[in-house]
Amino acid sequence: MSIFEHQDFDNHETVVFARDQASGLRAIIALHSTRLGPATGGCRLWAYDSEADALKDALRLSRGMSFKNAAAGLNLGGGKGVIMLEPGQSKTPELMRAFGRAVERLNGAYITAEDVGVDTDDMAEVRTETRHVTGLADGALASGDPSPVTARGVFESMKTAARLVLKRESLAGRHVAVQGLGHVGWRLCELLNADGASLTVADINGEHLEKAQVAFDAGIADTKDIHKIDCDIFAPCALGGILTRQTVPEVRARLIVGAANNQLAEESLAGALQERGITYLPDFIVNAGGIMNAAAEIEGVVAKSWIEEKLSGLQDQIERILEHAAVESRPPHQIAIEIAGKRLAMAR
Repeated sequence: MSIFEHQDFDNHETVVFARDQASGLRAIIALHSTRLGPATGGCRLWAYDSEADALKDALRLSRGMSFKNAAAGLNLGGGKGVIMLEPGQSKTPELMRAFGRAVERLNGAYITAEDVGVDTDDMAEVRTETRHVTGLADGALASGDPSPVTARGVFESMKTAARLVLKRESLAGRHVAVQGLGHVGWRLCELLNADGASLTVADINGEHLEKAQVAFDAGIADTKDIHKIDCDIFAPCALGGILTRQTVPEVRARLIVGAANNQLAEESLAGALQERGITYLPDFIVNAGGIMNAAAEIEGVVAKSWIEEKLSGLQDQIERILEHAAVESRPPHQIAIEIAGKRLAMAR
C-alpha cells in the first residue's frame, strides 16, 4: 500500500525514513504542516511491534501537533519523530546523535524535543549534530524538561472542566483515576493530591505504584482496567489509543482529561463518549503546556510570565470549546479541531 493511501496520512507535507547502520538508528520523521512555522514536536523512542505501527504513530502524532500548536496560538507547525528500537536494542548517545543528523538534513523544517523514552540528556546529544532542537537543560534560553508545564496545563484543564461540567470550584474530594506515572503523570498526581483529590493509579512499573501508595495514599488498579474505575475524572497519561470501541462503553468517569497523545483510537469515538454523557477534553488542547514551554525556548523568550499567559489562554480556550459544545450539542473534540483548522486554513 502506498503511504499516500495510508488511513492516517492527512496530506502530510513530508515523511522521512532515516537509517544509520553504525548506531542502529531506524527512525521516521513526519512533517504534517509548516504553514504556521517550522514543524515542531518531540522525538518518541519505542520498541514498536512493527514498522507499520511506528509509521501510524508518526503520522497521527504529527497531525496532532499541527492542531495543538494552532489551537494554542503558537507560530509553529506540526511534526514528530519516532525512533524504532529492535528487540533488545538499547538507547545510546550514538543513536541520538544519528537522529540529530537526520533532523539536520531537514534544514530547519523540523524542530525536535523530548517525548516518551527521551530526556534532556538525549537532547544534549542531538544538539551536537543540529541546532534544530529544544528542551535543552543548559543554556541561556534552555527550557529543560517540559513535563512540569505539561502537568500544570492538564491540572488547570481539569479544574476548568470540573467547574463548568461538574459544577465544582475545586478538585478537593473528587476521585481521579490516573493511567501512567511517568514524568507528567507523577507530577499531575502531586498537584491533584495537594488540591485534595483522591487518587487511583495504574502503571506498568510496580515501584512507581508503591511510591504512589505512600506519597498519595492512592488506590491501585491494573493498567488494563483503570478506565473502568467509577470516578469523577479519568486521566490517561500513558501511551495513546486507550479509548477504543471496546473500552469506551466501559468508562465510568464523567470527565476524561489526560496528558496522553491520541487517546481516541478513532475520532468518531468522541461522539460515542458524548452520547454516554461523558465529556472528553481533546488531548491536543489539554497537554499543550509542554509545547508552550518549548516555544518559549524557540522564540527566545526569557520572561516566565510568557508561559503563564499562555497557560491562562489555554483555559480560556477550553472554556470557549466547552461552551460551544454545550450550545451546539457536539463533542468538544470536534469544536477544537475546527478552531485549529480555521487557523491553519488562514495561514499561507
